[in-house]
Amino acid sequence: MATILLVIHLMIAIALVATILLQRSEGGALGIGGGGGGFMSNRAAGNALTRAAAILAALFFLTSIGLTLIAKFDNQGGSILDTVSEEETAPLIPAIENDAGDATPPPAPLGVEEPAAQGPLVPRAE
Repeated sequence: MATILLVIHLMIAIALVATILLQRSEGGALGIGGGGGGFMSNRAAGNALTRAAAILAALFFLTSIGLTLIAKFDNQGGSILDTVSEEETAPLIPAIENDAGDATPPPAPLGVEEPAAQGPLVPRAE
């Protein structure tokens, strides 16, 4: 159901954009548009496009609300973090056991220095 509503929603969105772009520009303060002899230049065509844009906008809002309600009622109440198992969260580099049997983290790779245990490095103005 959600997939069908989503496809309808996308078709309405594309039709709404096309309808808005077909409308006659008033020009405003830009001095562009508003010239005579366009594709749909009479007053009736302007009213039809305005009415079509209003209907498509209302349908867009209705499908948006419908998709929201479907998502709300299909929610299982769990978090995506609950689905992660412990095996997936295990460290990628295994700990190395020393002679005493204690697990220690692996050493840093060669050529990589471990940062000193100090506060954050903040640039100073000189």
